[in-house]
This record gives sequence, C-alpha cells and structure tokens, in this order.
Amino acid sequence: MTGMTSTERPFLNRSLAEFGTTIFAEMSALAVRTGAINLGQGFPDTDGPEEIREAAVRALRDGRGNQYPPGPGVPELRTAIAAHQERRYGLAFDPDTEVLVTAGATEAIAAALLALLEPGDEVVALEPYYDSYAACIAMAGGRRVPVTLRPDGDAFRLDLDELRAAVTDRTRLLLVNTPHNPTGTVLTRAELAAVAELAVERDLLVVTDEVYEHLVFDGAEHLPLASFPGMRERTVTIGSAGKTFSFTGWKVGWVTAAPGLVTAVRSAKQYLTYVASGPFQYAVAEALALPESYFAAFRADMLAKRDLLAAGLAEAGFGVFRPTGTYFVTTDVRPLGESDGVAFCRALPERAGVVAIPNAVFYDHREEGAPFVRFAFCKRTGVLEEAVRRLKALAG
Repeated sequence: MTGMTSTERPFLNRSLAEFGTTIFAEMSALAVRTGAINLGQGFPDTDGPEEIREAAVRALRDGRGNQYPPGPGVPELRTAIAAHQERRYGLAFDPDTEVLVTAGATEAIAAALLALLEPGDEVVALEPYYDSYAACIAMAGGRRVPVTLRPDGDAFRLDLDELRAAVTDRTRLLLVNTPHNPTGTVLTRAELAAVAELAVERDLLVVTDEVYEHLVFDGAEHLPLASFPGMRERTVTIGSAGKTFSFTGWKVGWVTAAPGLVTAVRSAKQYLTYVASGPFQYAVAEALALPESYFAAFRADMLAKRDLLAAGLAEAGFGVFRPTGTYFVTTDVRPLGESDGVAFCRALPERAGVVAIPNAVFYDHREEGAPFVRFAFCKRTGVLEEAVRRLKALAG
C-alpha cells in the first residue's frame, strides 16, 4: 500500500500531511523495543490516590456513568470544577452554563479551536508547543504563528515585544500554555498582564491550557489568565484531572468560560466524542474536593523528583533548565558535544538505556529547538535514580 489512489491523491488530507505518528508514540515504542527507561511520555508510573480510584469503582458498581453521561458532563463534576476555580482563584463560574467536561485536555483544545476558528484565521502560539496544538489548528483551517520562548539563564522567557509584533489584523486567537510544556516556564504576573492587555486592545480570544496548574515550584504562582481585567469574557480556560491526580488514562478534562464561549466549544465537542469517561467523572468530582494537604504533598513529591533528576542530568554533562512548573526538565545536549536532539534521542536508548523527547518536534523553527531534549520526572524515585545512574555514563 502506498497511501495513494489511482488518481494519485494521498489518503491523508493536505491539512494534516505534515503530521505523521506523534513523537510520543515513536519514542514510547522505542522504549518497549529496547527495554529502556521511558522518561519521554509524560505519564506517571504509579496511580493516584487510592480513595479516588475506589470512588471510580464505587461509581461503576452503583451504575453511575455506565451509560451516556449528560453532554456537558455530570452535574457533580461540573459543580466541583466551579467550586475549585472559585476556591483557588476567586473565579465564579455557573456549573450549568460556564463549565464543559471533555475527553481530556486534548479534546478541549481540539473542540475550542474547531469551534472558534474560521479558515485563514491566525493563531499566535508560544513555541515550543504541545504537538496537538499544531494539528488542531490545521484541522480547523487556521494558520499558526509561533512566538518562540528563548533560553535566558537557566529558564526560557517570553519576549513580549515579539508577541505583540506577531499579532496582525488576521489574528483571531492567542493559544497560551502556562505552566508551559515542554520548557517548564511559568508566566509571571507581569507577563500575563501584558498578554491580557494585548488581547483586550486587539479584541482577541484566548485559549489557555492550564493542565499543570497544581505543579509550580520555587515560589512561582499559577495565575489564570481569565482572572485579569477584561479577560473573563474572552478566555477559554482548559484544565485536566490527569496531570494533577495521576490518572492520565481516565481522560477527564474541562473547559471554563463565559456562556457564549462554552456553547460554541460544546457545539464542536458533541461531534467529537459526544461524551466520555462516565464513571471517572464522579471520581474526579471527589478528587477536586480533596484537602489542600493532598495538593501540597503532590507538589512536594514532584519537587523532590525534579531536583533528583535535574542534579543527575547536570552531573551527566547536560545543560539543565530548571523548571518552575510541570513535570518535565528541558536540557541542552551541546555540552555533551551533540547538536541534534532528534538524533541524540533516537540513539539514547542504545547508548544509555533511557528514552527522552527531542524538543525540536515542538517547534516550527526547528533550528531553535534543535539542541534541546525533554525528560519527564513523574516516575518512581527508584526509576529516576536508575535513569540517572545510566545517564551518568554519558559523562565518561
């Protein structure tokens, strides 16, 4: 099979022609094939709280969610999402008209972009970006305009002048991710205020991916863009249970926004999965009501793992950008005498028995990301210690 018909037209439509198998699938398959430690794809290797897993079992046994749940999500979860946003950020949302449950954050992003974009609309996105952003913009017929986060000391920074210059009369939407995957950057209050001012001035919609909202370190704080002046009515905020409660396979995400925006996103979402994750929705409702001690302990555990992996990577000879958010560390392979992160990652399982992700695949300007490689630290401490031991062989 060549993927061509007798008319020589490819099977895959042209808007998706640049997107093949995701890098996550490729590298995870490489990990399985070589028996390497997988620090590539961002999923934990242990389950989340036992009481939340039992809540899902209880829902299954009680027959809650085993049939189609309501299209917007079960009322218990929508109420819990609204309560979480108000308790944590002082943002009040109506559970009936301003909250939408989705099949993970990935569907929320897809539904938002499909709903809000017309063909030819420009979307300004922070580069490097999670790979589904580019594909979803393409499926919606939009045009992505990347603004590159660049290294500054041991972190990556947003150039606000470059962001402003990227906005044109064709710009419809800003796509913002903070805490930022893969760089680990958390946008500051001043940076977010500038983004908000730009959105208001140019009358732009904003879709903001905040799935790592509970994973911020070193005194950084997560501030929802919707909380800034003029942003409540123009911002679609996306959250997810997977990253916070370590149940990534449950695929429970959500959107909070003004009623008109939620209605638009729901109109697209209903023709994607329609509904998903019925029993898990009830369990996530209980998870969102866990005491603050859970979130503090989760953050402290991830901070210790960050420090373990970051220190080991530095000892192995990598340049290390210390993240203030997410559960990823971005590194620079140039101190190891390398320059091509993609080639480095493809060879790393054989060289050191570890799998990582090359950041270049998250860039339109591939040369900007060429030397950078991402490692996930959402793994058991013993696994990270063994990965560090293996990686230190590179220093020799």
